[in-house]
Amino acid sequence: MNAAIAPRHARHSAGLMRGVYLPRTADALASAMSTYGIPLLVLATTNSAALTGAAFTLEWIPRLVASGWAGTIVDRRGAAVVFHLASLGRALALAAGAVLLHLHPSGLVANVTVMVLATTTGMLTVFSYIAAETAGAAAGRRAGTRAHRVQAVLLGIEQTATLAGPALAGLLLLAGPPPMLAVITTISVFAALLALRTPPTPVVPARAPKGQPGTGLLTGWRTIRSLPALGWLVTGLTVSNLATGLLQAAGPVIVVKHFGQTTTAVGLVWSAAAGATLLSVTLCRFALDRLGLWPVGATCAALASLACLAAAQAPGYLSYLVLIAVLMAAEGGMTVVLRILRSRLIPPERFGSTLSATILILLLPFPLAGVLTALTPPDALGHVITACAALQAIGLFCAFARLRTDPTLRT
Repeated sequence: MNAAIAPRHARHSAGLMRGVYLPRTADALASAMSTYGIPLLVLATTNSAALTGAAFTLEWIPRLVASGWAGTIVDRRGAAVVFHLASLGRALALAAGAVLLHLHPSGLVANVTVMVLATTTGMLTVFSYIAAETAGAAAGRRAGTRAHRVQAVLLGIEQTATLAGPALAGLLLLAGPPPMLAVITTISVFAALLALRTPPTPVVPARAPKGQPGTGLLTGWRTIRSLPALGWLVTGLTVSNLATGLLQAAGPVIVVKHFGQTTTAVGLVWSAAAGATLLSVTLCRFALDRLGLWPVGATCAALASLACLAAAQAPGYLSYLVLIAVLMAAEGGMTVVLRILRSRLIPPERFGSTLSATILILLLPFPLAGVLTALTPPDALGHVITACAALQAIGLFCAFARLRTDPTLRT
């Protein structure tokens, strides 16, 4: 019996590696490098803080639009097909951008190229992410009692890519925009090829109602409204995301223009933040067992508010890096609380639609943060960040004060 089980387990592990883990690793790295590298590319190409903020907005608006119906396409066409096409599409867009920037390093063509890249990579990243997550969820179901191990590996892959991607993108940009885009193109092609090995996922019949995406989001919105604890936490985190998004959008301008650092230093900020977040998530799992949801969430909210207020007045690059790392670590702790609360409160039959609605609400402040960065003179960014940090503190205080007596957060 054991001799029969061992080869079967080995084949299953090998299948997970080729069909799920390796494609997810390549896609996560390409996505992280695109998300943090494109704004750096815009600043390096245009030397404009306004266009850098606009590019950040153009990255996030397509994600908001696509996230409402990308899941439906994945359900109807299968995760492997969407994963492959999205990664291949991103590779083609990046390759075209690399050629154009090689031929036109500056000027109108270069400006238009980097802005188009921000839009296309933002949208395609949503499709590849949702397809990869769907494939990972299907692999977890097939793993049975080992499902938690699959999800743990996938979470580790995502956090590791977020840790390495920004620093790698900033480092490659020192060699010039075309080389940076060429490397991300190569990784995207690798992801597209590996996606062909992704195991098939269940497909919804084509005759399913076409109005389902909007209906699902409406159902999710109604579910959030019917769950006060979830609604208050989502509201607080949405307000908090305006300050976090502003720091992300204005990061290249602050580090390069204000602190006089290189683009590599910008990547190091977010790599340090990703490392701190990974550590925070690990520590929060132990703290939740001993203290419960509300104390951990309220502590993380206080740390996030203080770190954001201090980051707006940071005297130097090193203190700014440390404060951003503390802020993102605290945000990571609140995200863990949100995930647990969602799993406890949302009915299983409405989980998907409610999750989509929650993600859309939480992402709404990010394009607004890009607009604020584009409209704000670089010298005034500190004042705007301070105002958003104060709004963040008020929003999180109101949310956790309201949740103080809620029974769902007492354990």
